[in-house]
Amino acid sequence: MNYFESSIDLHRKFQGKLAIQSLVPLETRDDLSLAYTPGVAAPSEAIAKDKSLAYELTMKGRTVAIVTDGSAVLGLGNIGPEAGLPVMEGKAILFKRFANIDAFPLCLATQNSDEIVETVKRIAPGFGAIQLEDIAAPRCFEIEERLIRELDVPVMHDDQHGTAVVILAGLLNALRVVEKSLKEVKIVISGSGAAGLASGRLLWDAGARFMTMIDSQGILAMGRNGMNAYKDEFAQRINPENKQGTLTDAIQGADVFIGVSKANLVTSDMVRSMAKDPIIFAMANPSPEIMPDIAKEAGAAVIATGRSDFPNQVNNVLVFPGMFLGVLEGRLPKFTNTMRLAAAHALAGMVEHPTRERILPSALETDVARIVADAIKRA
Repeated sequence: MNYFESSIDLHRKFQGKLAIQSLVPLETRDDLSLAYTPGVAAPSEAIAKDKSLAYELTMKGRTVAIVTDGSAVLGLGNIGPEAGLPVMEGKAILFKRFANIDAFPLCLATQNSDEIVETVKRIAPGFGAIQLEDIAAPRCFEIEERLIRELDVPVMHDDQHGTAVVILAGLLNALRVVEKSLKEVKIVISGSGAAGLASGRLLWDAGARFMTMIDSQGILAMGRNGMNAYKDEFAQRINPENKQGTLTDAIQGADVFIGVSKANLVTSDMVRSMAKDPIIFAMANPSPEIMPDIAKEAGAAVIATGRSDFPNQVNNVLVFPGMFLGVLEGRLPKFTNTMRLAAAHALAGMVEHPTRERILPSALETDVARIVADAIKRA
């Protein structure tokens, strides 16, 4: 199938992918009186006296706002809020399909951090949680941090934490396949934006200790050109010797390559320069850092991408529906690192016997969201 042409046809046929429907009948005068006036005054008065009743008497307790400014959409870059809407609609139907959560896209006509924070704070009363999506780094870090501090509902930037959780889950099982330990392997991460930095931090918290991170100017090192406060903080942790160099330098002898960057950055020779039985997570979308057939021919033992048309899809659809389901069901005020680690281990545990072709469950398998949600609530 030509997914690109067929996707245009699908979106044109249905005029998007999302609609709103009533949960109650509106066929009689009694129906109208219960759903609207005069009956609706009763739940409104109850909520006025106790705001927490909004979770029981309205859609708030099962509804997520998906907020974007269109500045970092998929692998397409800063294409704006209107162009980001098809992706946000897609996120919304994933929420519904996999966790029965109602989610609504909010594509904002601003890329000013203060205006985004203020807008989200003003719409928050109608939602049980906020998912930030496709907001460029480093602004996404500040926006998420501020909203977590200033709101009483959970906030998560999916490009950061959803991606980090599924990468950790997949890597745990890939390491089982090649019989290596997370604490001992050398990991190279290409991409120091939202997904790269969040994944590096979560891997560190899970026990990884030998990591190198690359951006477009080379190995992250304190004081190097092109750094920012977030890159400096992580570089101080993983590169105290302030080593510098290129991707070619960093990948030599590495056990694991994790790409959240750009297409075609990794060559066959780079894969051949890695340690025995290397693991390749080439997750750039829509075109990965190296195509799976090329990586396999060069000797990669386990290969994963972000795409659904190759084995081992490492995609945050495996985790964000369940993570939000967990905080909504548990009425939890925020996401924590303990929750993220628990979600990763729960997801990895769904594959009892990992293989080179299967390190993660499919998003279409039953109970993925439920297992992740329960792990979140236990954590």
